[in-house]
Amino acid sequence: MAGFMDWEFAEVMLQGYPGGRYCEDVPADNESPQNAAPSDNSPADSPEEAAPRVLRFAYVAGVTPGKWIRRWEERVLDIPLQSFMSDDGAQLEVLRDGSADLSFVRLPVDREGLSVIPLYEEQPVVVAPKGHEISVFEEVALADLAEETFLDVAELGGAEMAMQVVASGAGLVILPMSVARHFNVKDTVARRLTGAPATEIAVAWPSESTDEIIEEFIGIVRGRTAQSSRQPSAQQEKPKREPKPDRRGPAVKKPKVAQRYAPNPDKGRGKGSRKKGKR
Repeated sequence: MAGFMDWEFAEVMLQGYPGGRYCEDVPADNESPQNAAPSDNSPADSPEEAAPRVLRFAYVAGVTPGKWIRRWEERVLDIPLQSFMSDDGAQLEVLRDGSADLSFVRLPVDREGLSVIPLYEEQPVVVAPKGHEISVFEEVALADLAEETFLDVAELGGAEMAMQVVASGAGLVILPMSVARHFNVKDTVARRLTGAPATEIAVAWPSESTDEIIEEFIGIVRGRTAQSSRQPSAQQEKPKREPKPDRRGPAVKKPKVAQRYAPNPDKGRGKGSRKKGKR
């Protein structure tokens, strides 16, 4: 009787499960495999270690990095580039806070802890309001503008804001030509300026972070070719090609052919030759 009641009770309890299938109870303190914490010997890496390498660089207004990006993408296929523009005031901050691995900066800068390579000089221009008398010239000397009022670009909050103030007729500013072209503020005119110091663009990065990836990018920026011996990618040992199979088959020796004529006994005897006229 007891066995019959146990079977009937079990049948009633199983009616709540779909199909009346058996379901095993799992103690609450047992963690499922997906929620279990990895052991010290677990092969799983941290997200930082597993993340692929990305090379990030910043550049100030007026720098056009398109050609360097194209060359990088042609040569280095497994490491993507990320770029963004920074203000002149933050051109080194992006390196200090780790936002960028390299930065194209406008000199002078504080070089402490940095590797800095100058790249090229920029042509200075004078920016004036539209209709100013300098607009009739292609080039202006700084000495000829002694009577003009020049504005401080840094005090006005940067080149773009300074050009907006110039458009209002408040004064003139001196900027690199590339910067004036980049912002291209309406109602202003820019002309080449002689007698003014030129600015210089350089690439900078933390000295302690120099590695083969940084060196590869620096080489591209400096115009080295892909085959240059100074490029890390060119120094890597290239895989050897397997020799092509010989499709000619085994060599077949040709049968010897009997000589049709007897060898000349006088050939190569020099002065003792029996040829006519020689004794």
